Amino acid sequence: MGMMNRIFNFLGLQEEEEVAEREPAYEAQEDSEREREREREAGEYRKVKNNVVSLHAQKSSKLVLCEPRNYEETQDIADHLRSRRAILVNLQRVRPEQAMRIVDFLSGTVYALNGAISKVGPNIFVCTPDSVEIQGVISDMMNDNT
Repeated sequence: MGMMNRIFNFLGLQEEEEVAEREPAYEAQEDSEREREREREAGEYRKVKNNVVSLHAQKSSKLVLCEPRNYEETQDIADHLRSRRAILVNLQRVRPEQAMRIVDFLSGTVYALNGAISKVGPNIFVCTPDSVEIQGVISDMMNDNT
């Protein structure tokens, strides 16, 4: 409020005598308002700081093991991914042409969900949503022996 009085005084809308009389009362009021504002800001900061949630407090993650026998089962695997579950897919029991189609479909699903797909063995893949990170590399033993 003191600033407003100074502006009114500068513009000639208020006399200086009135300002001199009112200033002590306004200054005390301004100080208490500033103090309340600081307390409010500190309280809001504490509230924001208390909203931190531990990652361990969330429900546990699951790794789903899938061994499809045909291409039609791929939709169920994609549904697990959409539910934010990591999946280990064993494609050893399907024909190579179907295995390629399944991997292509899962690659598209993983891409759409910003996840990752990684080969962990011969015809075995791990598909993860964006909330799960894959680290490290498993080398193919067949290629290492040549």
